[in-house]
Amino acid sequence: MIRNGLNKYLQNSSLFLNNSIFYSTQAKPARDSSYAIINNDDIEHFKSILDSHSILTDPSEIEGFNQDWMRKYKGKSNLVLKPKTTDQVSKILKYCNDKKIAVVPQGGNTGMVGGSVPVHDEIILSLSNMNKIENFDPVTGVVVCQAGTVLETIESYLSPMGYTVPLDLGAKGSCQIGGNVSTNAGGIRLLRYGSLHGNVLGVEAVLADGTILDCLSTLRKDNTGYDLKQLFIGSEGTLGIVTKVSMITPPKPTSVNVGLFACQDFNQVKTVLSRAKSQLGDILSAFEFMDRPCIDLVLKHQQVQDPFQDKSPFYILLETSGFNETHDSEKLNSFLESIMAENLIIDGSLATDSKNISAFWKLRESITESLGKEGAVYKYDLSLPIEQFYSIVELMRAKFDDKANVVGFGHVGDGNLHLNISTPKKPYSKEIFDMIEPFVYQYTSEHRGSISAEHGVGLMKPDFLHYSKSNNSLNLMKSIKNTMDPNNILNPYKVLPTNK
Repeated sequence: MIRNGLNKYLQNSSLFLNNSIFYSTQAKPARDSSYAIINNDDIEHFKSILDSHSILTDPSEIEGFNQDWMRKYKGKSNLVLKPKTTDQVSKILKYCNDKKIAVVPQGGNTGMVGGSVPVHDEIILSLSNMNKIENFDPVTGVVVCQAGTVLETIESYLSPMGYTVPLDLGAKGSCQIGGNVSTNAGGIRLLRYGSLHGNVLGVEAVLADGTILDCLSTLRKDNTGYDLKQLFIGSEGTLGIVTKVSMITPPKPTSVNVGLFACQDFNQVKTVLSRAKSQLGDILSAFEFMDRPCIDLVLKHQQVQDPFQDKSPFYILLETSGFNETHDSEKLNSFLESIMAENLIIDGSLATDSKNISAFWKLRESITESLGKEGAVYKYDLSLPIEQFYSIVELMRAKFDDKANVVGFGHVGDGNLHLNISTPKKPYSKEIFDMIEPFVYQYTSEHRGSISAEHGVGLMKPDFLHYSKSNNSLNLMKSIKNTMDPNNILNPYKVLPTNK
């Protein structure tokens, strides 16, 4: 299955109409004066650990590391270190911890919440040189790779052997597995294979003081004490830097079908989802939705055709993946007959060959790129109960009227809404932020949702974390952080609130 990466978007996006950087309605955190400022002695020490090509000090070389791909977040680091081994990571962190030099770990830098870029002058520790696939067991399907390995590289490695990665993202050509694990990235395959909390069998990580923690198990079952690897899945590099990952990979499906359906209202979308889960069962691998404004944006900015003759308010992209083409086709045809008989869709089309499958997926996966070509985009990644899932889009649309374009899309199969608000041909604006936040988070909290479904917390959401986590939970998280990183050198200002 072909996926569009973010590389073209990074080069050509026109959303950045000036150099203003907004972090949220909250002010950018002040620099913690207890952190040391790097000097020539520090750089000389790092030269004793790394070769000269692995140390970047030229501002022109560092610029791309200092900002996220949306150019919404931007730091002022003067140094990028690119270790090639876990031992080098260990030596770097031990030195930084002793000197109290702040460090931000960085993978492919494809995140949405500013978690992988410095806030101020933290050293950037790039894992991109640690990009080897170390081992694969074709019997168990377990792969072991270094943290800097690009997700698509792993997929390309596994595919000829009949296996696939249990994770699929639009940024798969750029994102790295260490970053995926550190952010607990979701994506379209979560419905079928579950989250990385279940698929990651082990990690190797380096703690703030340089201690190398070997939890790189390749066992499916290991019930010996605390499952320490889970601390590093989704903690965004604040508890340790993941250097290696072992992961279970499923057999690659040989029979893939994709359907695109049009619905009159969101109630139909919900009912079709329910029918798909009960009738397609084990072969249902993706269930995505897009509203009409999403389709209009893609048609405007991409070379694609309107999928159907008549416009509809909602669209479903459904994928089945299995290993018996006859069996899968029978189940899919029976499902289609059922939803058509109940008038749950008003139009539809199936794709069974790679060209048409890619065309259908392009409609869904080009939304982010198309939004970026419009202007500033305010992105919110929410988990919500299905009954309240789309209501927030309608509320925000009424709130903004003609001041912004509000669209909704996402992984409705696992309750994950991507609420995007764009202001065509305008830069980021505090006025717009103030209209969104904290209203969006309050709404999500009132309906027992999550303010971050899969993008993480990063720099964007620490001060809103209380909308999803209790005070007791936050206090325990802070206690874990203080125990594992007492000097707070790892990815400071991120994830946990600093002002409460």
